[in-house]
Amino acid sequence: MSYAAVIERLNAMAPELYARAGQPRRKFSLDEVRTLLAALGYPQQRFLAVLIAGTNGKGSTASTLASILSEAGVCTGLYTSPHLARPNERIRVGRTEIADEDFARIFFLVSDKAEQMVKERKLPQPPSYFEMLTALGFLYFAERQVEIAVLEVGMGGRLDATNVTEPLLSIVTDISLDHMEWLGSTIAAIAREKAGILRRGGTMIALPQHPDANQVLGEVAADLLVRAVSAAKYMPVAEAKGMYTVEALGTPVKVDSPLAGAHQQRNVALAIAAAVELATRHGFHVTPAAIEAGIRRTRWPGRLERMTVGCTEWVLDVAHNPAGAWALRAGLRSILEGREPRILVFSCLRDKPLGEMAGILFPLFDRVIVAPIHFARAAAQEDLLAAARATGTAAVAAGSVEEALENAQEMAACGVVVVSGSVYLVGEARTTLMAGLWAGKGEQS
Repeated sequence: MSYAAVIERLNAMAPELYARAGQPRRKFSLDEVRTLLAALGYPQQRFLAVLIAGTNGKGSTASTLASILSEAGVCTGLYTSPHLARPNERIRVGRTEIADEDFARIFFLVSDKAEQMVKERKLPQPPSYFEMLTALGFLYFAERQVEIAVLEVGMGGRLDATNVTEPLLSIVTDISLDHMEWLGSTIAAIAREKAGILRRGGTMIALPQHPDANQVLGEVAADLLVRAVSAAKYMPVAEAKGMYTVEALGTPVKVDSPLAGAHQQRNVALAIAAAVELATRHGFHVTPAAIEAGIRRTRWPGRLERMTVGCTEWVLDVAHNPAGAWALRAGLRSILEGREPRILVFSCLRDKPLGEMAGILFPLFDRVIVAPIHFARAAAQEDLLAAARATGTAAVAAGSVEEALENAQEMAACGVVVVSGSVYLVGEARTTLMAGLWAGKGEQS
């Protein structure tokens, strides 16, 4: 079966379609994915793992840590979600994403096994989209004999499919309000779900954050006799706008991350702390030079990513919740300073706090262009326009993402265009820009 057939099958499994098929959007047990993985030969037991949970910063932390380990010569798997353009992005060994033929081959291996188990009533229903991709990733990592896999938790932690592994380290990034319909309506409730990745007698790496999150993480860690490691020593003494130096493994290490924004300093610190733990307590040959080079060579697109088309500067960022919007706003301070006009291309899902996100971002811009995204849970354009009116910001609607980009380019002239609000919007916009909608006029920075 072809890769194209796999993508068609995956699209039919998209979470927003579950309800139409009479299946829940989220499963409240790990029993099914454990049963499936057992039938596939327990691939998750054939490599070591690091689990990373949190609301924001998981992917940046994961990609930085995986880059450091790869620089150290460690055969490293990286599993992240969601993807910007292609699902292959979620599954990498080293810096190379899984090839189409391997993706298709393993997908149908998992799919055929699951269908057989449903027929034999060993599974009550087919695996979810995320369970399918998680099983696929685990099989690929086992097949490629990775030494360790860095796994980004999809949602929550306690009931996430990645949590069937037994991690050497559990990393918790910044926690804020998001996915409240599934995880709880308070920071404390959400933190308790994230703390589900901790293991008795294990190690937690974190940074001081919201007091309610700190309290819950501390309580769970104490109950499980978890050793808590603070990454604070790997933060710059004062907020740094460029390269800075920290001490790791007894040596000064230059931190020169391509990931823009002060908030990324926290994610890089977590990755350094994890790398040091793996070196000092688990025998991985990670050196200060590998940490330095790994940070410098990290690639994680769509996060304050900048490119130029003609004389227009474009900024792409997947800020999809209020905490992300605040981080984007802080990161835009120097970019927008003295630049006019300023255009925002925006869209988000209807279960996000649109009014709050609009209040954070929209007033920074001269014009907002709301773009439709091909997703069943996308916010209605009239709601996006109403949110703009509530902030006093002029806004127009585009008929497609490509039309929104074309209009933004025309309006911005030699100003700045920011694309944000949804991973799905940024992914489509980035694909269009990188494919050369204005061929020969652009360059990435």
